[in-house]
Amino acid sequence: MKKEIIMWILRIVASVILLQTLYFKFSGAEESIYIFSTLGLEPYGRIGSGIAELLAAILILIPKTTWIGALGGFGIMTGAILSHLFVLGIVVKNDGGTLFALAVITLLCCLGLLYFNKNKLFNLLN
Repeated sequence: MKKEIIMWILRIVASVILLQTLYFKFSGAEESIYIFSTLGLEPYGRIGSGIAELLAAILILIPKTTWIGALGGFGIMTGAILSHLFVLGIVVKNDGGTLFALAVITLLCCLGLLYFNKNKLFNLLN
């Protein structure tokens, strides 16, 4: 029972963070355009990452596909964190590091979900 509660908290936190950024990516918000222009990926990277994040969030919320969404979320957030560390900087347009912190929190939630679903991952490898 306790494991299920923890898993649902991880699912909800990761999905809410992934979903709340979609508005900014799909509406072409100034900060989002700045980020992807700096990375040399505007507009295709912005739209593509938004679609990938939407799919990951949906898959995370469905118990049978949580591990697939968490794996996708882990990959997406690894890319976001590396972009912050090596190109963008931790603070982007005076956000106080909020986007970086949200990426780290989402990555940790996805890692937790992958840990709780490790049997499914190991079965995939066999």
